[in-house]
Amino acid sequence: MDKHFLTANKTASPRKGFALIITLSVLAVLIALTGVLIGYLDTARKDASETKALLQANLYFKDIKVMIQKVKDRKTLYGVLYASPLPLQSEDGRFSLVLSCMPKANGVNINWLQYGNSQIMTLQYNAAAKVFDMLMQTYNVENPIRLEEILLESTGGYPSYEREGESRLGQKNGIISYQQFKRILNRYQFETDDENIGRIPWNKYFVFNPVSKVPKENMIIGDYLSAELLSVLFDIDMETLKEEWVPGEGALKRFLNSQGIVYESKLFSKNFTKIAYCEVDYDFDGERYRFSFTDEEGEVRNFEFYGKRK
Repeated sequence: MDKHFLTANKTASPRKGFALIITLSVLAVLIALTGVLIGYLDTARKDASETKALLQANLYFKDIKVMIQKVKDRKTLYGVLYASPLPLQSEDGRFSLVLSCMPKANGVNINWLQYGNSQIMTLQYNAAAKVFDMLMQTYNVENPIRLEEILLESTGGYPSYEREGESRLGQKNGIISYQQFKRILNRYQFETDDENIGRIPWNKYFVFNPVSKVPKENMIIGDYLSAELLSVLFDIDMETLKEEWVPGEGALKRFLNSQGIVYESKLFSKNFTKIAYCEVDYDFDGERYRFSFTDEEGEVRNFEFYGKRK
């Protein structure tokens, strides 16, 4: 009897241990699945919130479009909007947004990087290359050569200038929106795993517009440059700009004259421009979102949803 008891006792213990191992394994799987499920639901919730915010952005855009297109004197309107953002709020305070606008060409066109071998577009290329090289160095971009290659692939197809007054327009439009540019940056980051590329405030330096078929019309609206871009183009320290630079009609000439700086005026337009790029920041469900649009040739269009602001 004692022998049988000892045998049974020996066989019972391994079974308990095996059952215990199975239980722990099942628990581990359940915990992992729960984590995946929670992550999925959280993503779905965020996606739903983003979709609702996009719908709200479309409603705001339609209202703003009607409001702007009723204004016949666009020069006066954008003279105000270029000077300062315009806060808009409903009477009950439930909805509020901030509308800010700038000339659509108040920066260096990213597509000018294509014209390194063009004698007619030398000023434009030099400006674009100078800003691009500075950003690559300042933000320690790991493979600037590859990034430039990808950019040049995307800017191909623009006018090829044989001589002044003659050009032909390719089938591609180059990089003509910030969202398109972001997809190019994502491609570069996927290839190189370079996180530094995401730290660059590209909008302070570059614009994303089609290149004009007339070379001399490819100009920068210098009166509304960002302080950051002004600093790079004219080698001015930011402290001076913070104290003295105020964008506005005629601002570039006044400021550079006060600094004793002689500049190449052919690159900068002296005319007031009604071709505007606008951004709208608005609150939705406790978060801040942004969308943009342009006003070109009297038509409000090119809606782009940027999503949640960080």
